[in-house]
Formats: sequence, structure tokens, C-alpha cells
Amino acid sequence: MRNFSTPALILSVQISGENNRRVTAFSPDEGIFFATLYGGPKSKLRSLVSPMNCGILYLYRDEVKNQAKITDFDVKKYHLSFRESLFKTYASSFVTEILIKTKCAGSPGEAWKYVNGFLDGIELSNEDESQLGLVRFLWRYLGLLGVRPDTSTCSSCASSLHAGKFTDNALSLKYAFSQADNGFLCPDCTSGEKSENFFLSKAALTYLEAVTSLSPKEVRNIMISGKTLLEMKQLVYFLIEQACGSRLNSLESGIGIL
Repeated sequence: MRNFSTPALILSVQISGENNRRVTAFSPDEGIFFATLYGGPKSKLRSLVSPMNCGILYLYRDEVKNQAKITDFDVKKYHLSFRESLFKTYASSFVTEILIKTKCAGSPGEAWKYVNGFLDGIELSNEDESQLGLVRFLWRYLGLLGVRPDTSTCSSCASSLHAGKFTDNALSLKYAFSQADNGFLCPDCTSGEKSENFFLSKAALTYLEAVTSLSPKEVRNIMISGKTLLEMKQLVYFLIEQACGSRLNSLESGIGIL
């Protein structure tokens, strides 16, 4: 039995018994873990230990019974804007489900940086900016999982997907995503591809390459159209469900919002 503390993000809180709560939390050291929060409605901790609050969590762990009890929580970030935005609420649930199903991509420390960077970013952003932020997060997380498609070269002929100038004519080109190769095809190799495959414009493909290659600050300065955003959302949502190995409840319930 021991007392310890860890940086933690509260993912969910569920009723357990008459006055207790079962808490699912995420930390860079422990990954996903569970703990019990004791106390009735007047407990100060009840208001602190809320979903998406982040800070230092203090616990008492009984290693024999494999149980943990929350003794205190020093909240550093409340993410208050999430309570006023349906998109941010659904997006945080989406990220929570992905974390749990992928077991933090096997790298809790790296996943911690990505998740908190995303949550802190959308806390300061409007809904349009947050939607684009979600695409960036998912694309980076796919890289952490080791399943992100290469956006630099054609998966069939290995030619550069970014050769030539970014002209009006180039904007009309379409690049097919090959599920078999988990990669993109250049316009020459794309001809004849089945219509049910994903097709991305040059603007969408270039943006994803920028997310891969540039710093977060540099990418945030790149402007894209609503059509380009929709193309990327459809692709990354498909890829993350493939990586999780199942349909995601948060994505299905958030149709029309996410």
C-alpha cells in the first residue's frame, strides 16, 4: 500500500454505489488507469474530479487488492469552454475512446503530449479552428500508431506526389488512397481506380504533408477551404476506425457535429 501522485487527465466519471464514483484517468506514466472517488454530493473532490480536468492526481493504492483511491486533485486546467461547445464535448469523447481502444498507442508519454496539446489548443480556438485541430491530432496520432500513410510518394510508382508547381491546374488533380497499400496514388496511377476509394485534392494532400513535416505553429498558419477540410475528415475518420479495429461509438453518436 502506498501514496503517490501523477499528472493526470480525467477521461470519464461513472456512478459506483450510492455515493462513490469510478474514475477513468490517463497519465504519461500510468497510461489508462482506474480509481475510486469516495464521498457524497458535498465532497469538494466531486467537483474537481470531472472529465477533461487535468492536473496532479493524488492516490492511495492497495497493490494487493489492485485498487486505487483518489485522495486529492490539484487541477491545473479546467477546459471550461468544452461545456459551451457541442463539438468540443464530442471531440473530447472521441479522443477518449481512441486512447482507450488503442491503449495510448503503446506510448503513454507521447500520447500525453499529443492529447494535451490538442485539448489545450481547442480550448483557445473557435469551432472552425477546432475542427481542423482534430484532423491534425488524428493525423499525428496515426503516426504514433505507426499506420499513417505516406503523403510524399506514390505507393505504386514511387514518384513524388508534390512534384510540379501549385497551380490552378494542379488544384484540380485527384489523388486516390489505396487501402491495399495504405498509401496514395499519383494522378497517373489513380486513373482507373474504383470510385469507392478515397480521393484527395492536391490541397488536402499537401496540408497533410505539412502536418507531417512542419511544426504545429507553422501548420496553424495555413488556411484551407471547407471542402478540403471535409475531404481530410472523411479520410482520417476512416483510418482511425481501421486502426482501432472497430466502429467508434463517439463518432457515430457525433454524426453531424464532428
